Amino acid sequence: MKTSDSHRVAVTGFGGVTALGIDMPSTWESVMAGRTARGPITAFPTEGCRVTEGAQAQLPEIASCTPKQVARMSRAARLAFPACHEALHAAGLLDAKGASRLARLECVLSTTACGMEMGESFLKSVWDGRRQGQGALLANYQAQQQTGQLQQHFGFQGPSAILSNACASGSNAIGHAADMIRCGMAEVILTGGYDALCELVFCGFDSLLTLAPEACRPFDRHRNGLMLGEGAGFLVLESESHAKSRGATIHGFIAGYGHTTDTGHLTQPNQEGVFIESAVRQALEKASLEASQIGYLNAHGTATPFNDSAETKAYSKLFSAHATRISSTKAALGHTLGAAGSIEAILCLMALKTGDLPPQINLLEPEPDISKLLVGQGENSKISAALSVNLGFGGSTAAVVFTKE
Repeated sequence: MKTSDSHRVAVTGFGGVTALGIDMPSTWESVMAGRTARGPITAFPTEGCRVTEGAQAQLPEIASCTPKQVARMSRAARLAFPACHEALHAAGLLDAKGASRLARLECVLSTTACGMEMGESFLKSVWDGRRQGQGALLANYQAQQQTGQLQQHFGFQGPSAILSNACASGSNAIGHAADMIRCGMAEVILTGGYDALCELVFCGFDSLLTLAPEACRPFDRHRNGLMLGEGAGFLVLESESHAKSRGATIHGFIAGYGHTTDTGHLTQPNQEGVFIESAVRQALEKASLEASQIGYLNAHGTATPFNDSAETKAYSKLFSAHATRISSTKAALGHTLGAAGSIEAILCLMALKTGDLPPQINLLEPEPDISKLLVGQGENSKISAALSVNLGFGGSTAAVVFTKE
């Protein structure tokens, strides 16, 4: 049975900032060219770290803000603002002055570190005995501050939810926003995620020995760790009926969402991949699709030994008999934590639109069980459905299905 227009969830705009581009067209071009953003981290000191490289973004200019306003922003906000502007502009929701055409716009956003460098600066100022400006540092580091800044800057109001479910957060935010529209709680929602590199998170991953000392190699037998990155991705979701009523361009649909929680281990997914498989099956069922209908899968693919082995088992069981193509773009963009699900969702939508598939880069010796499914350089295929999967600490797995029609 076809879902009614009032309950189908359309994507009418998206935008992003990554270490490979200050917007989604430049990011897409670099991803498709097989480039990687890996380079030295300069945003904070890395002396004493085992690994000193990652995917650090070039902070875009924010022409609509004064230099003083920009100076007061957290690094996370400086990534989020241009991505949000790109998404709202693409959806036709900004007027000539760059303000929202909607007075009320609900938000469902995700982040893990918020404006953490502000919190780090506060702590260092306490250690150094400095008192001036401590209040501003504390205020700007919290996630609700970045959300409030977006609302104030673009001139809209409305309820906002901030999800922080580790690295599954971005996909959770999109899934939750889509569910809200399906059940009639909202007609339009701004969703997505953002995260900036910061000393606490980088050094934490480094101390866990999870950072790759050289190239990040998802689904390769020689993989030895992830590459941390930063970025922001935003999407405008609407009920199909609302989008059609205002003549908005529809870039695709959120067709299904699945989520599971593996309670076996805090940082390691179940090695049989059963919870990943379950989340994917949930999403497919809600989308009324079979696994054989998924043309492209953007995998979590962190290139850590335990993550990739669990995903390999799940995907080989679900897709090995089909023509599904798989890649992890974290080898190119880095693992952007709370932004990963939203950025990778946009890449799925662009794959649906263009037929171009993001290649799996940095392969030396692919895992045999998944090697035939991995995307090569220059692949193009007319696909009608794509899938994004993300896993998070605490055992969370989120899967989102996107369709062209």
